[in-house]
Amino acid sequence: MSKRDYYEVLSVTRTASEAEIKKAYRKLAMKFHPDRNPDDPDADAKFKEATEAYEILTDAQKRAAYDQFGHAGVDGSQGRGGFGGGFGDAFGDIFGDIFGGGFRQGPRAGDDLQYELDISLEDAVNGTEVDIRVPRQEECDTCHGSGAEPGTHAQTCPTCHGEGQVRIQQGFFSVARTCPTCHGRGKIIKSPCKKCHGEGMVTKHKTLSVKIPAGVDSGDRIRLQGEGGMGEPGAPRGNLYVRIRVKKHTIFQRDGDTLFCELPISFATATLGGELEVPTLNGKARLKIPAGTQSGQRFKLAGKGVKSVRSSRVGDLICEVNIETPVHLNDEQKALLKAFDESLQGKHAKHSPKSHSFLDSVKSFFTGEENAKDSDKNGPWNS
Repeated sequence: MSKRDYYEVLSVTRTASEAEIKKAYRKLAMKFHPDRNPDDPDADAKFKEATEAYEILTDAQKRAAYDQFGHAGVDGSQGRGGFGGGFGDAFGDIFGDIFGGGFRQGPRAGDDLQYELDISLEDAVNGTEVDIRVPRQEECDTCHGSGAEPGTHAQTCPTCHGEGQVRIQQGFFSVARTCPTCHGRGKIIKSPCKKCHGEGMVTKHKTLSVKIPAGVDSGDRIRLQGEGGMGEPGAPRGNLYVRIRVKKHTIFQRDGDTLFCELPISFATATLGGELEVPTLNGKARLKIPAGTQSGQRFKLAGKGVKSVRSSRVGDLICEVNIETPVHLNDEQKALLKAFDESLQGKHAKHSPKSHSFLDSVKSFFTGEENAKDSDKNGPWNS
């Protein structure tokens, strides 16, 4: 079976620079390395094909011979003197990515943790300070983190000699794997601590104070540095992220820095106008309702919304009017309302412009429909 063109294998042009070739190889090496694809029988062949193409195209002399004579110009160079063209550098770049940082230097820091905190809209808008109680891993105070029962000691793992990893030779390179004997700990504990069961850590609860800045919203996170998971010996703890969830409010809805509320008003107030007292998150405010206000009309109270957590801007409060229909009327009230309605008969254009416009539109609709029906009856053949 004939070999594929090396440039085609790496998906680069014939004028590609060494950096572009290196980048293309790294991508393919991570994609097809056999250790990352144990269930893919073709992965090993694809990995070797990409490696061979890289070895040729990053060696100036070999690339020149390949460009001039194709595979015939470099077939004799394979397998002599190892890999040229800076292969070691490129493989070193991808090695940590492929094997999850198997050659990581130094102890690993603790994991970052997240805590979900529910707060009221008032606290989110005005800011507050709350105490939270979080579970986290702490050093066992019985064995002081050793994992061994007091009076005994952990022994160095005979398999990895305390490294926590073993190296397996695979062709021209070695691969670091977690030690199967000590499971990466580097030591063997024959008499585990009864309190922590040999883990060296126990779960404890700690109370932390969290300052909530004014203006936070659902999804915002507050970082408490060094309050996360416990790291390896000598490494710092991770961070704790407090994620804010603002509870639903009975009156207000929030959209960014703007607050919305529905304001029910009486039919009389909507008709005659008036002044109402409306709630805000910082007290009460007066709102003027003009005569002839319609249901759904919105009024803005500037600066009565939410102060942005990222700037000095303060949002607005939008009040949407909802005209409330009277219910449970007695006979006298019904008679008065009926008399009032009768007094408006024939005067819809003046007192109810929207209703009058709607009725005109309905009449035009049906009139147009009737005309269309008459036109269909006559038709072009009956005219």
